[in-house]
Amino acid sequence: MKKQYQVRALTFAGLLFFLSVLIVLRIIVIQTSKEAEQFRMRGDEFEGQFQTLFPQRGQIYDRNGHLLAGNKTVYEVGVTLSDMRNAKSIAQALQDVAGMDYQTTLNALTTDAPANRVYQVLNQFVPVDQVKRLKQLKLDYADQYAKLGDASLAGLVFNPHTMRSYPENSLASNVLGYVTLNNHGYNGVEEKYNDLLAGEPITVWVPLDPNRADEMPKTPVGVDLILTIDREIQSMVEGELNKGLTDTGSAAGTIVVMNPQTGEILAMASTPQMDLNDFLNAGSIYKSAGEFNRAVSTQYEPGSVFKILTMAAAIDSGLVTPQTTYLDTGFYEIGGAYVYNWDNGAWGPQDMIGCLEHSLNVCMARLADLMGEKTFYTYMQRFGIGQPTGIDLAAEFRGRLKIPGDDDWYKVDLGTNSFGQGVAVSPIQMMTAASALANDGKMVAPHVLYGMVSNGIQNNTAIHTIGSPISAQTARTVSDMMATAMQDGKSVANVDGYRIAGKTGTAQIPGPNGQYDPKLTNATFIGWGPVDDPKFMVYVWLERPQKSDWASYVASPIFHSLVEKLVVLMGIPKDEFRQKLIGQ
Repeated sequence: MKKQYQVRALTFAGLLFFLSVLIVLRIIVIQTSKEAEQFRMRGDEFEGQFQTLFPQRGQIYDRNGHLLAGNKTVYEVGVTLSDMRNAKSIAQALQDVAGMDYQTTLNALTTDAPANRVYQVLNQFVPVDQVKRLKQLKLDYADQYAKLGDASLAGLVFNPHTMRSYPENSLASNVLGYVTLNNHGYNGVEEKYNDLLAGEPITVWVPLDPNRADEMPKTPVGVDLILTIDREIQSMVEGELNKGLTDTGSAAGTIVVMNPQTGEILAMASTPQMDLNDFLNAGSIYKSAGEFNRAVSTQYEPGSVFKILTMAAAIDSGLVTPQTTYLDTGFYEIGGAYVYNWDNGAWGPQDMIGCLEHSLNVCMARLADLMGEKTFYTYMQRFGIGQPTGIDLAAEFRGRLKIPGDDDWYKVDLGTNSFGQGVAVSPIQMMTAASALANDGKMVAPHVLYGMVSNGIQNNTAIHTIGSPISAQTARTVSDMMATAMQDGKSVANVDGYRIAGKTGTAQIPGPNGQYDPKLTNATFIGWGPVDDPKFMVYVWLERPQKSDWASYVASPIFHSLVEKLVVLMGIPKDEFRQKLIGQ
């Protein structure tokens, strides 16, 4: 009998063990099933909500720490659908306060919303003042719920984030570019350095339980940029440019200020400018991408400012010296065609300084012809003509230098190219080439980025030499010739107390048929100083001035007025005092 009870007990225990194993296995199956996973997800829906997190875009400062591009707080407005009581009330409130379309909002919350959606974004860029009104309205409705019936805004959620703002409005707009609502930069620095400035927005699950705050995901912050731009100089330059356009009746204009020893852009202004906070108007202000910043994105025939490169090539190749003379007869035959001076006159015996002072086309065509095609075009290519400078701004044009062998090159082009006709450059390309004359033969890379700050560490941009087309001696010789020509010619561009090297350029504009219109010109002036130790280079370009066809009458006065203010802002003493300080 005892043995019988033992068998029954063991059998019952075995049965219980077997049933326990089955129960455990079933629990495991239930917990790992697809249905269980869906159940857990549905449970999590009531513990948090999906949110789009926007990284704060890196800020942009001028070289002295003035904020040029920052961020302001706006709100993402959405609805937690499980908490929503009345979609119509929400749609009506958003129409009344935020100007959102009633039917579009209603559809997003009802017919267009997927069945399994938990959170619906309605607008990602609602201003702070509108959100304050919506929050108050939500509270008012909650307090008066019994009286208002179903007029509830339950479920309406406000999540703050940042978007781009420009505290200086239009200042340096041509350099900065702008950022659209999708956090992407267009034009200028904003486009060139978009990947550094902007992080990637991410949609994440955010717990509502404050005890789970450590689970909040971290978003990367964009890199801050420090520009070479000087806010005070930029403001002054924009003022001079806009005044100059009014005084001369020009259709458009560009002024650039650069340190020729470092390539740092201190100011860059182009017309038109725009309030970067109103970027939606960009399409009505700029008819093409090239108009946003003419300094880098527009190419044109520069005219006589190009002569300084031809003269530098002639001197560096050993063809002439400043004292070399020739007899100017007023015309020069090359490639079966004749080249004439700007006034169709003959200037008689001239040396190379007189050639620059009087801006003689015949002299330049003769020099290019004597150098020969290979030497002339080799020097122009070494100056970077026809190649982009690599400036760190969006949409740089490369210009155009026709060379022997091109289908549209003819021998006469050797003559006309020598004085800036039939060759296309951008202002920044011409300045880069001329930096070799102001910087002992070395061309420096132009740039607007002074440094970048990431994780509290600042890394500055190194000075980069991109070529040495001429010797240091040639550079000093040509700069001195230009300064002497300005002084002897009593140029309006001269600034009292400072010896400056400069050159005008007046170029007729070719029409659609390729023929030049004598009534339409581009007026340019390029200059740098002080000649013995250049700290600034200024480029002035006026398009189609109406007051006069000649750069000496419209561009030179602007250069003069600008440099008078520039030397004060830069703290450059007059030559006499500066040289005494150096001597001490």
